[in-house]
Amino acid sequence: MKYSISQACTMPATFAADVMGYSDGGCTAIEVWLTKLEQHLATSTIDATRTLLVDRGVTLVAAAYQGGLLLSQGDARKATFDHFKTRLDLCQQFAIPTMVVVADFAQTLDETSLGRAVVSLSQAAQWAAGYDVRLALEFRGADTFCSCLETAILLVEQCDEPNVGVCLDAFQYYKGASKFEDLDRLTPQTLAHVHLCDIPGIPREIMTDADRVFPGEGDFQLLAILQKLQQIGYAGYVSLEVMNPMIWQCKPSQVAELGMTALTRLLG
Repeated sequence: MKYSISQACTMPATFAADVMGYSDGGCTAIEVWLTKLEQHLATSTIDATRTLLVDRGVTLVAAAYQGGLLLSQGDARKATFDHFKTRLDLCQQFAIPTMVVVADFAQTLDETSLGRAVVSLSQAAQWAAGYDVRLALEFRGADTFCSCLETAILLVEQCDEPNVGVCLDAFQYYKGASKFEDLDRLTPQTLAHVHLCDIPGIPREIMTDADRVFPGEGDFQLLAILQKLQQIGYAGYVSLEVMNPMIWQCKPSQVAELGMTALTRLLG
């Protein structure tokens, strides 16, 4: 497994500040926050951005995140897919191999919605394949639809596209109805990306993204999860993802240094 840090860990900072700060902090693999990259390119060029990445020795290994693909209809669906295709082009321009997608929020769910989600995920995957991008479907523990690892795997299997897998997020895994035995269904083919964080002493029913801390500072049984991933031969990226406003107050270089220390301590 390889380490990376998500720009969600330093949300207030700009894309360029993250690249420079993460590099200074010892992190050379970044999961880009797509909105940051889009904002950066509003005042910079792709060539200049590539030069910045090369000068800093930084690689963009994943992109987060795209929503609205699975259940949207009509004009909303067209707008979402148009934006999605623009982001796929960005991934291709910067050789980003993986894009995280999330299931749409749904008040209720029926078989029609489930079927629509599978078809839409397949269509999104086919578009992504044209840009050499793999999609990583992230479940959301508090949502009505696709709230656990088992459902995410089911959607990926029914989609049956070779460039679609699951994004296993430790926070969402503990927040929702996922069970430890669900990890047994993962394979190197169905697991596309991993997000790690920790939560200290907060009941799952009320924990939020803002409560995330560095791995090893909370109560999640992360080693047991990682041992499962090692058993199946997962060799992709494990990305630190914390959205804690207290951590956001630190410099990107400090967050990167602390984050890499935590990941190294946990993963070896």
